[in-house]
Amino acid sequence: MYRGEIKKFMIFLLAAAFLFLNPAEKSQGQVLKDSVSVRLISEGIESIYNMDFRVAEEVYAELARRHPGHPVCDLYRGMMIYWEGFPLTASSPGRAKYEKILRGCIEKSEPASYPPDGYSTEYLLANLSARGLLLLFYADNGLSSEVMPLASQTYRPLMRSMKLTNECPDFYFFSGVYNYYRDAYPKVRPVYKTVAFLFPQGNMKKGIEQLEICSNKAMALKAEALSMLSWIKMHFETDYQGALPYSKELYNRYPSNVLFRSMYIKNLLLLKKYNEAESVILSHSGSDTNAYYRAELLVFNGLLQEKKYRNNNAAKSFYKSAIEALVPFEAYGNEFTSYSYFGLSRLTQKEEEKQLKRMYRRKALDLTDFKKMTFDD
Repeated sequence: MYRGEIKKFMIFLLAAAFLFLNPAEKSQGQVLKDSVSVRLISEGIESIYNMDFRVAEEVYAELARRHPGHPVCDLYRGMMIYWEGFPLTASSPGRAKYEKILRGCIEKSEPASYPPDGYSTEYLLANLSARGLLLLFYADNGLSSEVMPLASQTYRPLMRSMKLTNECPDFYFFSGVYNYYRDAYPKVRPVYKTVAFLFPQGNMKKGIEQLEICSNKAMALKAEALSMLSWIKMHFETDYQGALPYSKELYNRYPSNVLFRSMYIKNLLLLKKYNEAESVILSHSGSDTNAYYRAELLVFNGLLQEKKYRNNNAAKSFYKSAIEALVPFEAYGNEFTSYSYFGLSRLTQKEEEKQLKRMYRRKALDLTDFKKMTFDD
């Protein structure tokens, strides 16, 4: 996207799940008291992540019937829009609806809107999760002018959530993301250094430890913690072996999720596990309907032709096709476009093409935030 970066903020996506899946939470709420809603949402969240929107839609209809006007309904609908239209870009038809629904969720879950009986924790999580979904969308699409004000406004609810980690390990996700990204993110995206200074110092090591706790003990945010850890290990720390257990578990748990699948394939290719990567690609060859995933496959097949089969002409053809196929996805496609340009640069060897080789390399570096992830080795 991601795409580089907050792609991991996608983790906020299922913060909503905590609202329904944590019966031990001390501050009970409208939804938490409804055992039927707990079961429905658990099923719905799993369906969304596995791209089964028929079941997800049925759950939404029932949830809206049982809890009309509740911000959680808006949050759930926002998640559906994000995944059903994946990837959601700046020019996607669903963008306006996505933003309107999530901003409505935030408004409904501000302290001034709390119901008289008091469901503060439930509303805080809905508020924070909606903000996270919007931050994910804006960051993925390079909309820094939208990220900065929303990030600043999110600080106070985020700090409140950190005080609840002792009540439930799911909250370690929020503190872990903050501690790691507060220090790591501005290093790869200098444009965010200014806004980072508005927040207290983080602790990258502590952030990893907190995400590990969440991935092992959380009731609702385990998948999100796994996704974040995989992303951090691959992109920020270039620890591809360290990322593999996380990306593999996500793929095994959600095989129909094209984002998690592509993360796993990329991880395997970075480790030069070409046979395993190709096996995963082929096992889903009959169900590759997502246009963005098909564009990613062009890059993956280019890498296989280059690295495994040593067929440079075929590899070049795949890379060039990928660049063209990724154009409609705008900034969201920059990460995989950069991999294609790195590949073309490697395969441009003739003496008279040195200038072209440099041009490809320069384009690749301009498009990526993670300069070490080139597949050059």
